[in-house]
Amino acid sequence: MDVIKIGMIGIAGVFLSVLLKEVKPAFSVLISITVCVMIFFFLTEKLQYLADTFQELGGYVSIQGAYLKSLMKILGITYLADFAANICKDAGYHAVAGQIEIFGKLSILAVSTPILAAILEMVQKSAF
Repeated sequence: MDVIKIGMIGIAGVFLSVLLKEVKPAFSVLISITVCVMIFFFLTEKLQYLADTFQELGGYVSIQGAYLKSLMKILGITYLADFAANICKDAGYHAVAGQIEIFGKLSILAVSTPILAAILEMVQKSAF
């Protein structure tokens, strides 16, 4: 049912934004940002569910907690960078959006480096 709510909020926001774009372009961007923020708040509930599920899965398999935290950080970085970049694109600032996307990708690489190092260490130990 949440998907229906989010879909309706999104469609209503787009229609309202399109109607106001001709008359007041600034309001059009503000409506777009407001709709995005509303959807973000609905998403936080789903993120909590994912965090709880990852914790539960970590109990079944011997995965270090640091790796699960890294996965959650990667998910957060991915969503927030995409969210911010899309808002910048809607406002017409494509160059800023591109820089946010690059920063997000580099941040994901930085967060995932310890996981990659652990995998390479496991491969090296099993090879010898």
